[in-house]
Amino acid sequence: MHDLAENENRMRGTYDFPFEFHHIESNHPRYVMSYHWHVEYEMIRIISGELSVTLDEKSFTAKAGDVIFIHSGILHSGIPKDCIYQCIVFDSNFFLKHISACSEYMQKVVHMDVIIYHHFTEKHLEIIQSANAIFDAIWHRQDGFELSVIGQFYHFFGLVFSKHYYLKNLSRTRRDYKRIGQLKQVLEFIDKNYGSQITLQELSDSVSMSPKYFCRFFHEMTHQTPMDYLNRQRIEHACSQLLTTDASITDIAYQTGFNDQSYFIRTFKKYKGITPGKYKRK
Repeated sequence: MHDLAENENRMRGTYDFPFEFHHIESNHPRYVMSYHWHVEYEMIRIISGELSVTLDEKSFTAKAGDVIFIHSGILHSGIPKDCIYQCIVFDSNFFLKHISACSEYMQKVVHMDVIIYHHFTEKHLEIIQSANAIFDAIWHRQDGFELSVIGQFYHFFGLVFSKHYYLKNLSRTRRDYKRIGQLKQVLEFIDKNYGSQITLQELSDSVSMSPKYFCRFFHEMTHQTPMDYLNRQRIEHACSQLLTTDASITDIAYQTGFNDQSYFIRTFKKYKGITPGKYKRK
């Protein structure tokens, strides 16, 4: 049985300050934001370059200065292009525990009675300024930054409601839910088994489809072939191991599902532009 509510299930920040921050540049082992989802909410700001974002089945390009807001449970990914970006993943229930005068609004967000706009640009100047204040505070971590982060988040949500930066009464078809659920299921299968020799038949069997129909379905949803996505995932995991362990390139190749070192090196160079050895030294 697959838990389709989340494929990232871990503590964000601390109990008293449940905000997790990431600064991501090209040398980050997870530079490419692979498809994933979680019960927490996420905010992303683009510092430079572009990020091609997919939220469930909707795709768009965010540019420098833009802010992206991602609701709980939304399947999302990001392909960077000369991009530096930052992410804050946070538990929205935190805002229900304090300041009862605000809880009525936050319950609408948490219960998804309102869906906050997912893409803010220079047209939304006040909301961009508020988001930047949140990111700057948590990035530089000066004394009292926790107060600034929490206060600015309340200001951010206040702007959302006062400016009506949200949608209400959204409905999705049964087919939409089924397709997204099936994609989450196969992505979870890949995440758990990328170190093994996965066949196309096994991938299609994980969602009870024929290989031919599965390939068409997967490409429609992700704009990638199943094996291309699988190899990208393997290389992202290999990058993490190269930077955080002393394992040899040969061992890492086998641990991430490659049974041939030369093929691993070719595939690594295809996605990262350099060999694994140069990546590790860099």
